[in-house]
Amino acid sequence: MKELYLDNSPIAYYIDDTAGKDWLVFVHAAFVDHRMFQKQFEYFAGKYNLLAIDILGHGNSIKAKRGDSIENMSNWINQIFEKHHIPRAHFVGVSLGTVFIQDFANKYLDKVISLACFGGYDIDNFDPKKQQGNSKEQMKMMLKAMFSIKWFAKANKKISAYTTEAQEEFYKLNLQFKKKSFIYLAKLKNLINKFPNKQRQYKLLVGCGEHDLPMEIDIVNEWAEREHCAKVIFQGAGHCVNMDTPKEFNACLEKFLG
Repeated sequence: MKELYLDNSPIAYYIDDTAGKDWLVFVHAAFVDHRMFQKQFEYFAGKYNLLAIDILGHGNSIKAKRGDSIENMSNWINQIFEKHHIPRAHFVGVSLGTVFIQDFANKYLDKVISLACFGGYDIDNFDPKKQQGNSKEQMKMMLKAMFSIKWFAKANKKISAYTTEAQEEFYKLNLQFKKKSFIYLAKLKNLINKFPNKQRQYKLLVGCGEHDLPMEIDIVNEWAEREHCAKVIFQGAGHCVNMDTPKEFNACLEKFLG
């Protein structure tokens, strides 16, 4: 994967365009970066052209200027599409990444072939009441981060992954998250319930791990029922299913894309 930077932006992104086929775009979870998809890059290399993006404030997307906002992510992704002449793509998002791929689909519908959303929620049909209990736990986690990113990462890995191997991978990536980047996440609320909930014009897959929070499993089940779309609950996985069960994840995603 070639590391590149988008002109006049803080965004770092990574491309493998050697396949000469459809594009597959990956957007990562909070507090880590594109490297959480390493096993997916290895599996899908040569099968699809690959694009991975570091969300603002994560990975190498940290050289922000005044006025740069997480609300601009869709616009920046579109600029990458235009720069590399990407007409349309399949999108894969995990957790926070699902917010941005849905927002992109809302704004650039003609550039989306499919969305695969794991550990996320429907941003056009979001019920804040379902998040109230989870929000209290998130605040406790934030307080840990203010004291020590290492302390925060140790606690966060147990929430974000289920297997020991995946927890350690997540922990190492989380350690590189900067405290100052929390400020960007505050603007996420501006991307929620901004578009009417209408029938999607592309394929949709939603899923999570069986060991994810019960609230997330309920969200995925309700989302799939409402959309009449494909759904998967991964056995032996937690929140970041692609890290916990990469073989099963890759096979599922490949079948969906095919």
